[in-house]
Amino acid sequence: MTIREATADDLPGIVRLLADDPLGSTRETPGERIPESYFTAFAAIEKDPNNTVIIAEIDGALAGTLQLTFIPGLTYTGGERAQIEGVRVASDQRGRGVGQLMINWAIDRARARGCRVVQLTTDRQRPDAIRFYQKIGFRPSHMGMKYPLTDG
Repeated sequence: MTIREATADDLPGIVRLLADDPLGSTRETPGERIPESYFTAFAAIEKDPNNTVIIAEIDGALAGTLQLTFIPGLTYTGGERAQIEGVRVASDQRGRGVGQLMINWAIDRARARGCRVVQLTTDRQRPDAIRFYQKIGFRPSHMGMKYPLTDG
């Protein structure tokens, strides 16, 4: 298994991963021709030194993805935090260590950068993901809230 930074060519596969669950299927638009908005978002991520999207590959096939964002802040004595988002593992690769490897990669990057905390959110409707994150050391220390600005 290898981990590398994603490229725009990876976007159709990444969007398929993001859509490959009951929640993602209601918010994403997978296909060979994905909406231009994905390319616009990816271009912004690529330009931002505080953001990266990575993919995990097994034998050249897309096995997982996540986005890592570094957030400067005043809390933690002006310490930076790392935010993990959009974690997905291909359904046929779950339980094989892909998620663990990607999360370890993100934690290692955060530690090397001097971040004070690594955080993530997961929907309460994803009990398997919640168990996975708790198993590897994440704790439900805060209650996350969202304010939707669109219907989707």
